[in-house]
Amino acid sequence: MRHAPLAALLTLVPWPAIAAPALPPGTHERVTVTRNTSLDWVFTISNQSPDTPPADWTRGYESTKQGYRLLVPAGIPQNPDARTRIPLVLFISPGDNPGGLGAFGKVARQRGMLVASPHEAGNRCPFPRRVHIVLDVLDDLRRRYPIDPDRTYLAGFSGGGRVACTIGFALPELFGGVVSFCAAGDLRPESWLRHRVINRLSVALVTGETDFNRGEVERFRGPLLSEVGVRTRVWVEKGVGHAVPGLPIPEVVKWLEADRPRRARYAEEWPGSRLPQGPAPGRQETAQRLLEEARKRTSKPATVYSGLMQLKGVRVRFSGTPESVQAERTLLEYDSRDKRPWELEDIAEQRRFLVARARSIDAYGSGHLPPQYAAGRVDMLKFAVALWMRIQQDGQDKKAVQQAQKRIPVLKKRIAEIQARKRQGQKEEKGKTR
Repeated sequence: MRHAPLAALLTLVPWPAIAAPALPPGTHERVTVTRNTSLDWVFTISNQSPDTPPADWTRGYESTKQGYRLLVPAGIPQNPDARTRIPLVLFISPGDNPGGLGAFGKVARQRGMLVASPHEAGNRCPFPRRVHIVLDVLDDLRRRYPIDPDRTYLAGFSGGGRVACTIGFALPELFGGVVSFCAAGDLRPESWLRHRVINRLSVALVTGETDFNRGEVERFRGPLLSEVGVRTRVWVEKGVGHAVPGLPIPEVVKWLEADRPRRARYAEEWPGSRLPQGPAPGRQETAQRLLEEARKRTSKPATVYSGLMQLKGVRVRFSGTPESVQAERTLLEYDSRDKRPWELEDIAEQRRFLVARARSIDAYGSGHLPPQYAAGRVDMLKFAVALWMRIQQDGQDKKAVQQAQKRIPVLKKRIAEIQARKRQGQKEEKGKTR
């Protein structure tokens, strides 16, 4: 009896939908989440992954009452085989109604991408619940379809864009990129997560010509992310204010998709950097995967530093687990060594982020600010001065030191001028009231 080739057998194996069936092509206005997410939503807003979320973060919310809008383009299989990988855009709206379909609908239909957006997850929604909702929706879609993490793009507008950055930068293993419209976000403080974002994500920042957040996106967040090594691009659409610009969306998606080979290669070398297909791994399994990867990293001279940073992440994130104890033990062993060359890498990384932050906050505070942000200019400039002074004291990056020597007096002069105008205005106002 002849046996069929393995590839042929794989095409006959249906995708094992765990809790809910795939939906037919079309726009489904309200799909209901089938169960509470297994994805680690708590870590997005904390530095740990506890067994049980804080009670006040879940009070009053039931996952199985949560709904989301879903676009299923024609051609998405309802009975996908084991090799199928389906791309997804998950959009976070600043309001209570879902969004993103108008912006991404056409390109999604052309490329065969799902587009989903939760109901009642806008800016008025408590932040922990908002994050929980977004990851409930993502996990529900992962149970219905073989979602490709390398082609899962988390998008959002305004406050929704900030949430997208927060989630994406905390859980980069779930995504291939982030698209933030008219807003942006900051990287996590944990070094190993910064490495993850740098090595895995593409971050598209899209703003309007007259958007009041344009300065933040174009002069602050975008340059900062780029300088520290995150694949980042900023789009500014003419004639648009604080709104989702539609014109560059096909180009944005094309740019995101172009980075797929890099993400795939990285995940092949470091499997823990990408969420596996099927049910989301639990706390213990995730800790084990990250611990194993950290050990592999520390076994190679070129990746010792990143491995140690990941061990720190395991120790803190999974406190109380055997993996946390093992990570702590390994860290103590390395710390006891006479020679610790990785410390130079740590210092160099801190310096790189310091210089990038100084340049970006300087550019933001020194440029045009809309009226609602102008009152904060002095604080921004003072912060920039403090960062430049730290760079001067460090003295190691010659180019940055030279820039600091030029910028500090310029910024101090500007601060003094703003403060003098403010005092003069207060004096004139006081004189009017007499």
